[in-house]
Amino acid sequence: MSEYIHVVATMSNKNEAERIAKLLLEKRVAGCVQIIGPITSMYWWKGKIERAEEWLCLIKSRLNLYNELESLIRENHSYEIPEILAMPIIKGNNDYIKWLNNELKIG
Repeated sequence: MSEYIHVVATMSNKNEAERIAKLLLEKRVAGCVQIIGPITSMYWWKGKIERAEEWLCLIKSRLNLYNELESLIRENHSYEIPEILAMPIIKGNNDYIKWLNNELKIG
């Protein structure tokens, strides 16, 4: 099951989140993208603590598609250093995993 991943990425606004989600789905590197927001993020940036309103994308994919998924996000993201973190899916509903696999491109 560890061939499947759950990717977390934050976007600067809802339009950016929806645009990137649609791109990932069209390219079939994501089977599902959930968009949550707005959220408040606080973080260190260039020596000071920042606060921003962001939109959180929860992306379901496969490990072998990660590099392409990351590249698509980076090329279409407004941030200098976007948050893109992948975690393995260690267990899941088998029917959901089968559905996810069928929606992703072979690669």
